[in-house]
Amino acid sequence: EYSMIMGKEAILYEKMQDDKVKCTACARYCEIHKDQIGLCGIRGNENGRLELYAYGKVITGHIDPIEKKPVIHYNPGSKIYSIATTGCNWLCKYCQNSDISQRRKIEGIDMSPSDVANTALKYGAQGIAYTYNQPSIFIEFARDCGIAAHEKGLFNVFVSNGYDTPETVAMMNEFLDCITVDFKGSAEPEFTKKFIGVPDPQPIFDTLIDIRDKTKIHVEITDLIVPQVGDSLEHAKKLSEFVLDEFGPEMPIHFLRFHPDYKMMDYESTPVKTLENHYKVAKDVGLNYVYLGNVPGHPWEHTYCSECDKIVVKRYGFDIQEWHLDKNNNCEFCSNPIPITGSLQKEYHQNRFQFVH
Repeated sequence: EYSMIMGKEAILYEKMQDDKVKCTACARYCEIHKDQIGLCGIRGNENGRLELYAYGKVITGHIDPIEKKPVIHYNPGSKIYSIATTGCNWLCKYCQNSDISQRRKIEGIDMSPSDVANTALKYGAQGIAYTYNQPSIFIEFARDCGIAAHEKGLFNVFVSNGYDTPETVAMMNEFLDCITVDFKGSAEPEFTKKFIGVPDPQPIFDTLIDIRDKTKIHVEITDLIVPQVGDSLEHAKKLSEFVLDEFGPEMPIHFLRFHPDYKMMDYESTPVKTLENHYKVAKDVGLNYVYLGNVPGHPWEHTYCSECDKIVVKRYGFDIQEWHLDKNNNCEFCSNPIPITGSLQKEYHQNRFQFVH
């Protein structure tokens, strides 16, 4: 069924002997024989060439607030057009998008890169997010969409598991403006092995350092906390120390609440207390901008000034309710610079709250 599909030759791969190919789009580095498909389900060997079968096949498209990704220190309040293909390089047992990511069929609406950019504009979005599955598996398509987006004044965001390669990072640098790298269970190796099918989380850390050293992409860190099996405070501390050592105290980190899904329906949602303990660990390590995600109404979803501790951005879920930053994103109360890139998109929010100024 695959050979009937019009794909496009991939860029991130190497030819090997006997018509074998080695894919370099993710840290699995699948070596794929003729007529075989890589683990992700969308990159396959067609007569000794690596095809991206899902090129131009968009399985889903939604307009979201950027805060939903979650990205909250980059163009706050903007609307983004979120797209995905089928397939994924991870096998998360708790995946909330499993119908997309674990689908091993090439399906979707045919869209060219300029169709994607034009659709984003049509719906009043300021950017495009490549999300719901791991975007680096369709990075050649994302790159072409991203270049079309830049030509139209839109920005590009990856919601990523970070399980990438130096080749992927080099290609990201051609079009990507922002990435949120989502650790799961604080990248505790037993958790990644058992619940993700990834033996070693080290490539995620390597990818982050690579992005820091070779690009100017805005980075945020998220960490999905899964109760009982992926909620080790010791590993949360290790991750927080890595973030502090490599990116400094200004790097935002989000601890996300797990809810039962896919093959983990018998688990409870993460207790809020567990998330609060993670928050405290990251703050104690010395990170200034720590957030809890998927807990609307919690006081730790706001941005607090690291100097005077007043709320400078008040949120409820994905909505911004108050904004206390001047035009240079300094705290209005004490003038401390807050590491938020871009100004609040007032147009998007003006119907949703009384602007506080």
